[in-house]
Amino acid sequence: MVPVIIVGFGASLWGLIAEGLGLDTSPTIVVAWALAMVVFVVFAMGFFVVNPNEAKVLTLFGKYWGSVKQDGFHWANPLLTKRRISLRIRNFESSQIKVNDLEGNPVEIAAVVVWRVTETAEACFEVDNYEHYVKVQSEAAVRNLATQYPYDAYEEHHKSLRGNTLEIAAQLQVEVQERLLKAGVDVLEARINHLAYAPEIASAMLQRQQAGAIIAARTRIVEGAVGMVEMALEQLSKRAVVTLDNDRKAAMVSNLLVVLCGDRSTQPIVNAGTIYQ
Repeated sequence: MVPVIIVGFGASLWGLIAEGLGLDTSPTIVVAWALAMVVFVVFAMGFFVVNPNEAKVLTLFGKYWGSVKQDGFHWANPLLTKRRISLRIRNFESSQIKVNDLEGNPVEIAAVVVWRVTETAEACFEVDNYEHYVKVQSEAAVRNLATQYPYDAYEEHHKSLRGNTLEIAAQLQVEVQERLLKAGVDVLEARINHLAYAPEIASAMLQRQQAGAIIAARTRIVEGAVGMVEMALEQLSKRAVVTLDNDRKAAMVSNLLVVLCGDRSTQPIVNAGTIYQ
């Protein structure tokens, strides 16, 4: 269109000047050359530029004509309305939402969603404001996901928001993508960037976590102590170091368990007599 408009406008200008310099000038021809110049000027208004990672949505009198996603210098019908849509990757960080988890505990949660527009027509015409739509639907997906899992799992093989971050992030991405599909948005990544108990129960939940950690540690200690006592009795019997009856075995087991499972150092008592006195 560039050479067509240049040649057409130049020819119209030359014809208008030639008619103006001629002796036998026809008003009709002068008007025709002037109208031709105006037409080519209007045609020149159809040029537009598309920058990298950008698109132009073309509409004419309320009808969608297409989208131009290739960057460069383009021409289209001058009467078309050209709306700019950014195709760049964008981040959205949700606000901290207070919601009850699966166990009913109030938690504060927030997420980061990395997204971009891939279908410009859906982004323009399927939703009123696609940026606001991304914000609302992402927060709704985060809220819905938080109600499906507990903050922390106290049983094995149970998923939790804190203990299974990768699985939760993958599920969050799928759920956000399903919600934003109508808006022509592609979700590249979604992850939780803030997770904490609500302030009103934070101290109580901290005590619960500490108690769970103590119980787990004590369980491991007892398992190890029982194994060590069993090994000691087996080695004494195998090597025939000393022969113990059931009462003395019970006393030895009790003493070893006290030494191995105690939370503070023990004070030994030296027996100067026999094992029976």
